[in-house]
Amino acid sequence: MDNANRVPFNGTKEQKEQLLAVIAELRDTQGCLMPIMQKAQDIYGYLPYEVQKMISDEMEVPMEKIYGVATFYSMFNLYPKGKYKISVCLGTACYVKGSGDIYSKLMEKLGIQGGQCTMDGKFSLDACRCIGACGLAPVMMVNDDVYGRLTPDELDGILAKYE
Repeated sequence: MDNANRVPFNGTKEQKEQLLAVIAELRDTQGCLMPIMQKAQDIYGYLPYEVQKMISDEMEVPMEKIYGVATFYSMFNLYPKGKYKISVCLGTACYVKGSGDIYSKLMEKLGIQGGQCTMDGKFSLDACRCIGACGLAPVMMVNDDVYGRLTPDELDGILAKYE
């Protein structure tokens, strides 16, 4: 797992107890790994290495399998989401109008890769396939705020609104 730009794990004793209770309840159920991982993500908000390791140790399932499931299914997040969730549309209409450049510039400005969160927990960055505002392409959202007809030069001003 990539440790660059990794937000420190801040799990609580209560969260660990909740996870251990879920594992104890479901461990003897056939096909229980994904439901346990889903509950773990509900408890922690994402599946960091430490949570994957708890599941691995308690279930006696190799870490490779846990990580494989976590990275195969898009419903699982390996990184926490920021206070401000930035989503850049990379659907066809947005992409041909330059959303790839917007996405790349945001990764550069925030110092993170797609799917990651800044170290201060303020911003997370994800790509999506369609926001439903194709007429405003290229489009990005910050939480529920939609920004259309974007150019990379506008990003500093937009990010400053959330500082």
